[in-house]
Amino acid sequence: MLKKILFKILVFKSNAYTVHKVFTRYLGVSIGKNSRFTGKKISFGSEPFLITIGDNVTITPGVKFQTHDGGVALFRKEYPGLNVFGKIKIGNNVFIGEDAMIMYGVSIGDNVVIGARSVVTKDVPSNSVVAGVPAKIIKSLEDYKISSVNRGVQIVSTTKSERNKEILFKLENKN
Repeated sequence: MLKKILFKILVFKSNAYTVHKVFTRYLGVSIGKNSRFTGKKISFGSEPFLITIGDNVTITPGVKFQTHDGGVALFRKEYPGLNVFGKIKIGNNVFIGEDAMIMYGVSIGDNVVIGARSVVTKDVPSNSVVAGVPAKIIKSLEDYKISSVNRGVQIVSTTKSERNKEILFKLENKN
């Protein structure tokens, strides 16, 4: 109980770039360098030690990692102790959108974008963008980059008020 309270306090006090240390120490998740967690309500499932996260990974609020198949509980009378587990491996330079779910046994390659609310049930190859339920490849990372550059605006202001003004100005004067 005390350990759980300490964990919650440490998560609360940390930021997007330091919370991984808490997750690693208290949950056993393996997390690479420069990874950030933009929300604190991330679920690593009941076997977080089965999860490996690479370098330069961004995980947004509500992401869930499912390391087992709980449905096999239906068969435990016939097969006592039956469980199905799977490791989850996230490569380098990956962005996982809000409320996405990564299922057990999945490997995600390098340079991947996973759309918000996607359910990833199969391996994702490097250099791709996936979305949907179940997640499917919707475009290459290169195609995503081209469309993002064409739709996007570059913001250089650093203070919140200046940044907000710059965003509004550039959106109103785009095209």
